Amino acid sequence: MKPTKPSEQIFFGHPVSPGIGIGPIDEAAEPELVISHKKIAAADAPAERARLEEALIRSRHQLAKLKARLAGLPEQSQAEIAPLIDAYLHMLGTSRLMRGIRARIGDNLISAESAVQDEAEAQANAILALTGSDRAGRLRRAEEVREISRRILRNLTHQPFRSFAALAPGSILAATDLRPADAALIQPANFAGIITAEGGADGHTAVMLRALGLPAVLGATGVLDAAQPGTLAIIDGDAGTITLNPSRASLEAASAKLRDMSRSRRSLARLQHLPAETRDHVAIDLQANLELPFELPMIAQSGAHGIGLLRSEFIFMNRESLPDEDTQTQIYQNIVAAMDGDPVTIRVLDWGSDKDVEALSDYLPEAAEPNPALGLRGIRLLLRHPSLLETQLAAILRAGAAGPVRIMLPMVSLTAEIIAVRDILDAVYRRLKRRGVRMAAKKPPLGIMIETPAAALGCAQLARHAQFFALGTNDLTMYTMAADRSLPVGSKLYDPLEPAILRLIHITAEAAQAARIPVSLCGELASREQATPLLLGLGIRQLSMHGNAIPRVKQAVRAATLSQCHAIATAALDAADADAVREIIRARTFSDPSETT
Repeated sequence: MKPTKPSEQIFFGHPVSPGIGIGPIDEAAEPELVISHKKIAAADAPAERARLEEALIRSRHQLAKLKARLAGLPEQSQAEIAPLIDAYLHMLGTSRLMRGIRARIGDNLISAESAVQDEAEAQANAILALTGSDRAGRLRRAEEVREISRRILRNLTHQPFRSFAALAPGSILAATDLRPADAALIQPANFAGIITAEGGADGHTAVMLRALGLPAVLGATGVLDAAQPGTLAIIDGDAGTITLNPSRASLEAASAKLRDMSRSRRSLARLQHLPAETRDHVAIDLQANLELPFELPMIAQSGAHGIGLLRSEFIFMNRESLPDEDTQTQIYQNIVAAMDGDPVTIRVLDWGSDKDVEALSDYLPEAAEPNPALGLRGIRLLLRHPSLLETQLAAILRAGAAGPVRIMLPMVSLTAEIIAVRDILDAVYRRLKRRGVRMAAKKPPLGIMIETPAAALGCAQLARHAQFFALGTNDLTMYTMAADRSLPVGSKLYDPLEPAILRLIHITAEAAQAARIPVSLCGELASREQATPLLLGLGIRQLSMHGNAIPRVKQAVRAATLSQCHAIATAALDAADADAVREIIRARTFSDPSETT
């Protein structure tokens, strides 16, 4: 009898990285890590500590090699994985983790691997037990501790790591899960896509896979059980689907989508040197968000005209002591100089008790706050410790000699907060001037983030004291909807397209226009090209986003007229909910006329 062809099966997961991939499934299983817990005699403790030190040396060497490999990966990948490797290297140094492991060997008289596993699990659980709104951040930090412990344990016990070398070129890489360091070893040219049975859209692995540019779907339950090695599959990183044993019709549809995507990429590449203006010649300022200096080359290639949000927290991360004024000045100067005359907006330290920054631990409240998201964070905490703010403001003022800078304050709700910072800035400026320190001829503009309902509703009063606004739609959505972004997708509460959020954006844009001050939008919503016409219609003329989103947003800008944008915004402001807003956006799609020229 003629064997029957296996029937088509479709599995669903989290769409992490867009695109279509077609190829055979090839699984990369992780070797099981087997650890035995052992007690030791007191006389054996020095030998166990020596074993630990050898494993730490091997772990540092591996991470250093991994970091060196980054030069051959896409720039987005470098920007995502390099700071994570730095965090791992820090944990392998004089960290609380290492101090705890060494203490357990001598105090508890247990083997090095037992001490590593026990201490890592204790610290990970302590992180997870913290309260606050940043649940996703706590999960990532706990996983970082567990991940570095796994590396140490494999080196202690000489058990092998996962390898991709034997997988067939052009295949779809499948695994139960992937670590961030695993993702850094993936050569994008070798695979058609990536599937995991576990994992989600948040976390370092997901961000890393997005940066690699391969279609990726994580958390596709059941797909590994159904797929045999070599099974033909289609991965759709936009829809979050995996089709096993695709029919002829499915293959033809996927191939057509691949061709369309290829044409779209070529079209986007041509946009880099074209102006970001609507079809009726209204100029829109597209800027980039900067998380880490590694992203600067990618920002330069994106066609961004400046940095609309430089998150300064990276300067304080993975340090045991605070960076002084000279250290901060040098970092800011390097970034400002690299932008070659384009403006750089530096947000002062946005940090609170739900963020684990070791160098700042002495400045946190002694008792844990019951709800850190509603407690001392951002400018509230800096005003409690003005010496921190003064040092950072002095560094920014000095960096202004290298090019145009702006100073942005996070989590402002009251006019008194801007006035207090203005007084501190004036005092720091006068002190530097008396010392003859080189600065810009004028003090940089002082602006604020609009990320609380109080700030949005009181923006007309705040505009009397601020020189620019920047809408942070991530926090604005959270505080307005009383919903964290880590809530299940089905809850539909955390959604920046809710009409209530859109009305706050519109109010802020109108107040800025009346006060004749600039207003930008730098939350995640800025990078959604589908929402670009809506934002323009709401009055936004400056958008700041991750660099790789700029070409797509520019394409959306160039495809629309302002009258079309106003029509979309008018309908959206009167919509019943976010789903209705999405329908309004979908019903009014435009194409850039330059695509056909």
